[in-house]
Amino acid sequence: MNKVFQVAGYRFMVSGERLCAAIDRIEGFKPFLVDDSDYLFSFVEGDMVPTMGEKQYEFAYEDVIGTFARTDSGYLLALKPKDEEAFYMWHNDDDGTVQMQGNWSVRLYRFAMWVGLGMMLLPYNVVAIHSSCIVYKNKAVLFLGESGTGKSTHTRLWRENIEGAFLLNDDSPFLRVEDGKVWAYGSPWSGKTPCYRQERYELKGCVRLSQAKENVIKKLSVLQAYAAIHPSCPPEFAYDSKLYDYVSGFINTLLYNVPFYRLACLPDRAASLLSFKTIFANEADSK
Repeated sequence: MNKVFQVAGYRFMVSGERLCAAIDRIEGFKPFLVDDSDYLFSFVEGDMVPTMGEKQYEFAYEDVIGTFARTDSGYLLALKPKDEEAFYMWHNDDDGTVQMQGNWSVRLYRFAMWVGLGMMLLPYNVVAIHSSCIVYKNKAVLFLGESGTGKSTHTRLWRENIEGAFLLNDDSPFLRVEDGKVWAYGSPWSGKTPCYRQERYELKGCVRLSQAKENVIKKLSVLQAYAAIHPSCPPEFAYDSKLYDYVSGFINTLLYNVPFYRLACLPDRAASLLSFKTIFANEADSK
């Protein structure tokens, strides 16, 4: 059994009954299912988990301990919930196949797919960005920030106060550089908000949010913009020179093609109108 999906304009295959059954339980993948059998790379069920080599990154979420590491022939992601079997995903540099094995919990498989797809798309100038992405008049805007800083709240305020604005993705849109432009793509990963759009829009701007007692927005320099976007890139890839070369090259292109802002704000209508009027100055006169 095989299924082919398309994310950020690239197709990948999921092969095998267990893998296909697992992905069928994830609602967000359904809008990205395509009929065409052509694909760039594949996810398959593996047999023997490779030996973990140098650890690149360790992290924790909920009750899961995650480890991203090198192997003799590629990379390995291990996800170990407390008192449960671990789930493993590994990539082989030789054939480009991503293999999976272990605890087929949806929460583990879903996260592993995000890491695996992100790793495979890096050479194609595609990076998943932790953000909430709004669209207005066919232009996308990313709102960046640590969890709890108000990204989802701010995009909700845009939808409530700016006619025609809608959400593209609320957690992990994919950005892709194409012909000198940066495009934001919807993805199967949208956090707690079920927003799964198989669509793309040219990126108009990026805004780093912080909470404050008044609303103030400032355009950032290139150096400041780097500091704003870097924490929102996948941390798993930041400690391997090969992978981070791709990330840093992408960030360089992004910084010189898209304006960045920092918005210190309250969670109110005025804050949404301030960011809107700053980014869409010509369209905002009547708001």
